[in-house]
Amino acid sequence: MRIFGKARHRPSASWRQATDRAFTLIGDGRYEDAGELLTRAADLEPWLAESWFNLALLHKFRHDWEQARAAGLRAVALLDRETGAPDWWNVGIAATALQDWPLARRAWQAYGLKVPGGATVAGEPVGMELGSAAVRLSPEGEAEVVWGRRLDPARMEVLSIPLPSSGRRWGEVVLHDGVPHGERTTSTGHSYPVFDEIELWAPSPVPTWVVLLEAATEADRDALEQLAADAGFAAEDWSSSVRLLCRMCSESRMPSDEGEGVHLDPHDHSEPGHPGPLGHRTDGQLWVPERECGVAAPASLVRGLLDGWVADSPDSRDWRDLEEVC
Repeated sequence: MRIFGKARHRPSASWRQATDRAFTLIGDGRYEDAGELLTRAADLEPWLAESWFNLALLHKFRHDWEQARAAGLRAVALLDRETGAPDWWNVGIAATALQDWPLARRAWQAYGLKVPGGATVAGEPVGMELGSAAVRLSPEGEAEVVWGRRLDPARMEVLSIPLPSSGRRWGEVVLHDGVPHGERTTSTGHSYPVFDEIELWAPSPVPTWVVLLEAATEADRDALEQLAADAGFAAEDWSSSVRLLCRMCSESRMPSDEGEGVHLDPHDHSEPGHPGPLGHRTDGQLWVPERECGVAAPASLVRGLLDGWVADSPDSRDWRDLEEVC
């Protein structure tokens, strides 16, 4: 029997059973077995947009972007609403991963986002002005939340200096998922979503270094960060910018602490009284001159940058133990 039109109907019990079982398998990381079940579900209900949405979602989890794009396009062809469908968002992520810019532009517009007319020579959309956000690097491993600049709905440029355990560098562009897991708030009341990284989209050639500073005051520390920024690179005081959080805390609404004031946050799981990434908390009164600092700069520049910082105030600044870590 041929079926015409795209009228909605209730999926069969067999479709629901196969789909439910597939998502249980996905939760266990058994993507191949889940794929067989979701393919069977699509065979049972080929005119149901959810059948292809679910397959597109599975292929996204597997980073199989060609298949994700194909299944996503079948899903959006069966949609019964104009804008706002998550099916289009998944198509946009797959298209961005594949650098299929005409499709990415079409997907974001179909979702309901404004996409300016500007584009690079390659057709990449620019100027969407989505602002700052945070991204959780290596969400299934030693997850780390860093700050970045959103280039479009699926990509973020990393502006923090990630810890070496993440395997990521300052200036890299990562592909991220569309649903935030957590928020970070600032003292001004602004709230920023935290997205989960999917994969590295564009690597950075700039290595990450760790160095121990002797900075007599916060102003001395700030001077190095400004000096690096003026050179087009970055320095970050990991002793005050890093907190250890459990997964539940990380994925909740958390204040963004920049190392000021009293650090007695009950959600901070680091050890008190020690400088460096494992010692974020102090009494808020005593400045500890020894600082563990991350620096993102080329090998040809990093030592000159540190020496120049010391030369500007040799009585209050020094550095030692420079090491490339990523």
